[in-house]
Parts: sequence; structure tokens; C-alpha cells
Amino acid sequence: MKSVSIVSRWIMGAIFVLAGLNGWLVFFGYSPFLPTSPKAMDFFQFPYLLFTEKTVEVIGGLLLLSNRFVPLTLIILAPIVGNILLFHLFADLSLLPLAMVLTVLEGILLWHYRACYQPLLRAK
Repeated sequence: MKSVSIVSRWIMGAIFVLAGLNGWLVFFGYSPFLPTSPKAMDFFQFPYLLFTEKTVEVIGGLLLLSNRFVPLTLIILAPIVGNILLFHLFADLSLLPLAMVLTVLEGILLWHYRACYQPLLRAK
């Protein structure tokens, strides 16, 4: 199981770093090197939203790749992964397989680090 979590962490980290850098290229007016969803770009009408989300993705991906603060990073990336999945389910099916892969990887990693979250879920 440990090797599955390591591979999942590396794949998820790489996806987020590449997607974040791709978004930065769009933000700075260059053409992206990976396919992007035109419908997703419509949601980023205000440039700071695109830059903020992509910055969180790059930092989160780098933290996953470096194996630093992984439980915290997974909590921060969970709403982003959820939004990516829901967006591609209901608005744009083009990148749905990638969204499903991200969701599965997030689930694997959350399960692997579940002991870290148990103190957060205890009622006082």
C-alpha cells in the first residue's frame, strides 16, 4: 500500500504542477502547452482568480512531490479536486477522465493519511 500512495502522490503532484504552470501561461498571455477547457476559462473572468487558483495548484503539487506537509496539502487541494470533478461532470465533459483520476488519487492519499485526520474529527 505504501508504494501505491507514493506513486499516487507523485502523479497527483505532477498533474497539479503542470496544470498550474499551464494556467500561469494563460494568465501571462501565452498559449498553453496542455489542453485547457474554454468553459473553465470563462469562469476566470477576473484574472486574480486564475492566478490564485493556479498558484495554489503549483504550491500544492510541489509539496506533494517533495513529500512535505502532505496531509495539509491534501486538505487544501480537496475542494479544488471536488470542483474540478463537478465542473467536468456538469459543464464540460472533455477532461472528465483526468478529473476522475485526480479524485481517485485524492481518495487513495486521504485514506493513506487517515490517521492524521482522526484528531480533527473527534468531538470534544
